[in-house]
Amino acid sequence: MNLAAVHAFLKLSQNFIFSEEKIEAYRDGLYEQLDEEGLPSGVKKASLAYGEEVAAHIMAWANTDFYKQTRTFPKYTIQDGDAYWKPTPPMYMEGIEPSWNKIRTLVLDYPDQFMPKAPLPIDLSTESPFYAQLKEVYDVGNEMSQDPEGEKAQIAAFWDCNPFVSHQRGHAMFATKKISPGGHWVNIVKIASKQAGSDFPETINAYTRVTISLFDAFISCWDTKWKTIVVRPETLINQYIDEAWMPHLQTPPFPEYTSGHSVISRASAIALTGIYGDNFSFVDTSERRYGLPDRSFTSFLQASEEAAISRMYGGIHYRMAIEEGMNQGEAVGRYIQENLITALPQTK
Repeated sequence: MNLAAVHAFLKLSQNFIFSEEKIEAYRDGLYEQLDEEGLPSGVKKASLAYGEEVAAHIMAWANTDFYKQTRTFPKYTIQDGDAYWKPTPPMYMEGIEPSWNKIRTLVLDYPDQFMPKAPLPIDLSTESPFYAQLKEVYDVGNEMSQDPEGEKAQIAAFWDCNPFVSHQRGHAMFATKKISPGGHWVNIVKIASKQAGSDFPETINAYTRVTISLFDAFISCWDTKWKTIVVRPETLINQYIDEAWMPHLQTPPFPEYTSGHSVISRASAIALTGIYGDNFSFVDTSERRYGLPDRSFTSFLQASEEAAISRMYGGIHYRMAIEEGMNQGEAVGRYIQENLITALPQTK
């Protein structure tokens, strides 16, 4: 049964990623190893056949999630006015996935099931609550510029998780790829399951619950983003406070409210806490391959809180998007925890 599950996963992976040859190489190496360890040929054949059936069933179901249809939907049309999101430097990319809320959720009943409270009105008078939050981003950014190797800068870099970083060198523009926010939390599953000595069922349970939480949390967050269409701090700071100011991190190409990292990190942390408990200390090694030092946490929830505030340190989110993003992720995570039934009991 374990082999059937792995085969179904690998089969589906080939349909959903670009690096198909890497999956094939991993699969062939794994099956060769099983042969060398003496797996009976009949067991292997039956397991692979069952895995094929499961993969085909899931693929047919996935093809009805409305993702393909959204590829043909119109792009976002930029709106006039200070309140609305505008493309940001250096590439001024179009807004990503304005129709993401049309994709079928896995556990949530509908995308806006846990809609956060409305963002603060975009009021640029210096006495307004919004301006105070805008100025906070500006001031934190300036503070970090004076201490580029400090703790806040390290936190921002560690949780950057920008899978498509744009660079400009003279007239040339190019991009480099790093781990994504979801990929970072999937790697935390790997770290936790190894540290806990989880067996195959518990490990698969952890990956399943976290990835489902990520899936629905992203849909929930993107529904909010493209309904509120809140402008990024960089746009207003450059226009009204300091035209030379730059955020510590590159501003992502989509609206600001709520903070995606805050939503998905909290939902993921709740899923992991349900399996491994609230006081699970671990060392996060996810960013080693990108030359960043490890960070230590006393719990998954603490890690999610640091991931959330990193967006303020990075200069790409207001405090309201972080705090309400955490609340949104908490609601999504709790709902999935209570309504997703898996074979293993969850820690309360």
